[in-house]
Amino acid sequence: MKKTTSKKQAGLQYTIVPKDLAAHLFNVTVTVAAPSAEGQVFALPAWIPGSYMIREFARNIVRIRAESGGEAVALTKLDKHSWQAAPVAGPLSLHYEVYAWDLSVRAAHLDQTHGFFNGTSVFLRVLGQEHMPHQVDIQRPSDPAASDWRVATSLPELGAKRYGFGTYIAGDYDELIDHPVEMADFALGSFKAHGVQHDIVITGRVPNLDMARLQQDLKAICETQIAFFEPKTRKAPMDRYVFLTMAVGDGYGGLEHRASTALICARADLPTTAAPKTAEPNEGYTKFLGLCSHEYFHTWNVKRIKPAVFAPYDLQVENYTPLLWLFEGFTSYYDDLMLVRSGIISEATYLKLLGKTVGSVLRGSGRTKQSVAESSFDAWSKYYRQDENAPNAIISYYTKGSLVGLAFDLTIRAKTGGAKSLDDVMRALWERYGRDFYAKDGSGARGVTERDVEALFEEVSGVRLKSIFERYIRGTEDIPLAKLYAPFGIKLTDERKNGKPSLDAGIGRDNGGAKLTQVHEGGAAHQAGLSSGDILVAVDGLRVNGNPCNLDQLFARYRVGDTVTVHAFRRDELMTFEVTLQGDRVPGILLSAMPGGRKAQGLVRPSAS
Repeated sequence: MKKTTSKKQAGLQYTIVPKDLAAHLFNVTVTVAAPSAEGQVFALPAWIPGSYMIREFARNIVRIRAESGGEAVALTKLDKHSWQAAPVAGPLSLHYEVYAWDLSVRAAHLDQTHGFFNGTSVFLRVLGQEHMPHQVDIQRPSDPAASDWRVATSLPELGAKRYGFGTYIAGDYDELIDHPVEMADFALGSFKAHGVQHDIVITGRVPNLDMARLQQDLKAICETQIAFFEPKTRKAPMDRYVFLTMAVGDGYGGLEHRASTALICARADLPTTAAPKTAEPNEGYTKFLGLCSHEYFHTWNVKRIKPAVFAPYDLQVENYTPLLWLFEGFTSYYDDLMLVRSGIISEATYLKLLGKTVGSVLRGSGRTKQSVAESSFDAWSKYYRQDENAPNAIISYYTKGSLVGLAFDLTIRAKTGGAKSLDDVMRALWERYGRDFYAKDGSGARGVTERDVEALFEEVSGVRLKSIFERYIRGTEDIPLAKLYAPFGIKLTDERKNGKPSLDAGIGRDNGGAKLTQVHEGGAAHQAGLSSGDILVAVDGLRVNGNPCNLDQLFARYRVGDTVTVHAFRRDELMTFEVTLQGDRVPGILLSAMPGGRKAQGLVRPSAS
C-alpha cells in the first residue's frame, strides 16, 4: 500500500539537485527541525548493504557547512565520516556537495547523460533521529542537457508524480537508503506480476531494444519467484518493484534493494528486435536474465530474511557474518533454477550453466584452504579485496555456496523420496524470519543465527544434515556431486582436454607482451618461477604478442611435457625461465541425463509444498 505520510509528519527534510553535470557534483541539503541540544551529530555510511566492503563514501563530500536561521553554525569533524554541529535553538541545516563519478551500482554517478545515486552515498544520517520520517525533494538540474530527464525510483511519491521530479517520502533512514534513484531520458517498460506493478528502466543507448520480450521474460521470472515463496497467496512483499538498469559497452553487476535493484550490463546482452526470433535466449541475454533473477530473489533472501547481525545494520563498521553462503550462495543456486522453472531456458541449458559453476569452483586451490563459512566472514577483507593470489587462497561464497545449496537440495529430495526439498526450507525461513520483517510495530525485525539455520534445516526437512554443515560449509571438502546426482539420473563428467599444453596462469593484455594476471598454485608457470605481473615477451626466441595474444598459437607447436625457454620482464628487468608445459587443468564439467534416467527433475521441479 502506498504511504500517505503528510509533509507535517516528515521529521527530516532533504533536498538533492544535480548542480554541475560536467563536474559531477550533487548539491545536498538536510534540515533538522529539532536538532540535539548537545550539538547534532551527522554521519555518512561507510558501506552499502549488499556490498561487503568499507568504501568510505564521506571522502566524496567536497564541501560542507552548517547554518541556522540564516547564520553560520560551527561544524566540527569527528572522524572520517562524522560531523557535529554546535548547539542551536532552532532548525539546523547542513549544505554539502558530493562528487559523483563512480559508474557502478554501489555509489553515485553524474554527467550529461544521467544521474544515479544510492542514499548511502549522498544522505547524511542524523544520529538519534533515524527512526523518524525522511522527506526528499529531488530537483531537476538547470543544465539544458537534462531537459528531458525523468526520475525513476521505488521511493513512495509525496509531492511528485511518478517518474517526475519532486518530493518523495521514506518511513525512516533505513528505508531512505534502500531505494536508489536514476535520473535520465530512459526507456521504460512495465508489467504486472501477480497483480504487482513492475517497471523496467533502461538508461544508455540500446538500439532496437526488444522491450516486449524483456517484459515477457521478467514477468515469468518474477511470478515464478513470488509463487515460490507464497504458493497459496501469490502475494509479493512489495507493492511496486523497479529494475534500474544502466547499459554500457562492457559491464556486469547488480545490487539488491527492498523494492528495486540497480543493475549494470553490456548493451549487447539486452534483447534486440533485429535479432532472429528464438525460443531460448542467447548466452548474453541469459546472463542478464540470470542477474535479474538473482537480485529479485534477494527481495526475500537478505532484504527480509537477514543474518542477525544485519538486523539492524551498523553502517559505520564491518558487520561480520559466517552466513553469506546462505544469503548469496543460495540466491546464486536459485537464480538460474528460476530461469528453467519459469520456462525461459531448457533443462539442458540449465545443466550447462551448472556445469560451468562446478568447474569454476574446482579451478582454484583456495577451495582447499578456506571454507565457505570463513569466506563469508572474511568477505570484508578478502572476497571484496581480491588480489592476484585470490584463486590460490580463497573460495567464493557465491559459487561454492550455490553448490552447497544444490547439495542440500539433492540430499533432502533423495532421503525423503521427493516429499521435501530445499524449497521447503527457504519457505520456512521466509515464514519465520522474513515475511514480517518490516512490520510497522517492529515485531518481525529479527535476523537468523547459525544455530537457527542448522536447527531449522533439520526440523523442516526431517533429515540429518550435520555432515553437510561440518564437511562442506565449515570444512573445505569438495562436494561429491557425482554421488549426489546419481539418484536423479544425472551424470557428471570432466571433459578437460589434457593434451593441450598450458602455463596454467591467467593471461591479460599488454602491448609489450602477454601479462600474467594470476599464477595458479602447482601449475607450469608457478613451477618455473614465473609470477603475477610478469610480461612474457618470447617463447623459444619467438615474440609473444599481447594484443591479441598469440600464446595459444606458439604453444600449439609443443606437447605436454615439453620444456620451453620463456623470456619475461619483471618490472624493468629481463628474466629467463625454463618452463615445462603442463596439460590444461581447467575443469570442463559436463552434466547430462543418463539413458533412462529421470533427467533433472530433482533439480528443476519445485517441491509439492
